[in-house]
Amino acid sequence: MGCIRLLGGILLAITATQAEAQDSYPNRPIRLIVGFTAGGPTDTPARLIAEKLRTSLGQSIVVENRPGAGGKIALDYVLSQPRDGYTLSLCTYIDATNTVLLKNPGYALADLAPISQITKAYYAFAVPTALPVQDLASFAAHAKAKPGALNYGHVGAGSMPELVAKRFEQAAGVKMTGVPYKGTAEASMDLAGGRLDFMVAPLIVVQPLLDAGSVKYIGMTSPERLTAFPNVPTAVEQGYRITDNGWLGVCAGAGVPAEIIARLNREVGQAVASPAYRELVEKTGVMPYAGSVDEFRQLVTDTETDMRKLARELGLEAK
Repeated sequence: MGCIRLLGGILLAITATQAEAQDSYPNRPIRLIVGFTAGGPTDTPARLIAEKLRTSLGQSIVVENRPGAGGKIALDYVLSQPRDGYTLSLCTYIDATNTVLLKNPGYALADLAPISQITKAYYAFAVPTALPVQDLASFAAHAKAKPGALNYGHVGAGSMPELVAKRFEQAAGVKMTGVPYKGTAEASMDLAGGRLDFMVAPLIVVQPLLDAGSVKYIGMTSPERLTAFPNVPTAVEQGYRITDNGWLGVCAGAGVPAEIIARLNREVGQAVASPAYRELVEKTGVMPYAGSVDEFRQLVTDTETDMRKLARELGLEAK
């Protein structure tokens, strides 16, 4: 009987300690791990979100870049850490697509605890300014005249830039060579320098190059023309039914207490709704968006489902 009372006391003490830890969260710095290089389309929103969270949570938020393998290196690291809410991931749609495109991804979607979406992004079809093309049709003709000679940049298998490029290849009947990069910033610089011929590019990265006159847009994946780029026709307008988009969000490893996930969802949502964040992303054609935990979890699941369908359509095999 005494042993039972002792065990009960220990369990109560553990429960009280856990509750206290959750109530005082956060009581030390939080790390937000980004799987791509600094200055890219993932890193830039992450840093503004971190800045807003520092104020609202009253705790330091350290952004740490661990680029490589389409974000997998960063996610593997996050999942190796204690599930206490102090190591978060700036997660992307690639985390969901990797479970389809990699034979041994090393994790399942069940290992993730989605917290909140932060962006929805469409892409530009970009080429070097010097390339003698004006639209997707003239680029397709240019590519057909040089079968297999043109290349395009992307940030890894399963990344939206690679998948949309493959979708365009299939629709246009052309063949190009994909060149992987650790980050979109590096790929876009090679595009501007003429070392790449084509790129499905996040606007937040290539906009400065467009402003500088070193690249040009020949199409968009948005269903309708973007307000920021009214003179750039969509792929749909040009006869290609390509309306793909990507997303960014904040995730943790499964097992983080629900109370912490709920609080982070509220705080991230407020950060996304801030005028500074909205101004940053909207001017680059990216849409700020944050919803409930359940809504984001469904988006992650739907992304994996959609990727299975797309992999069948494009004949992609897990690597």
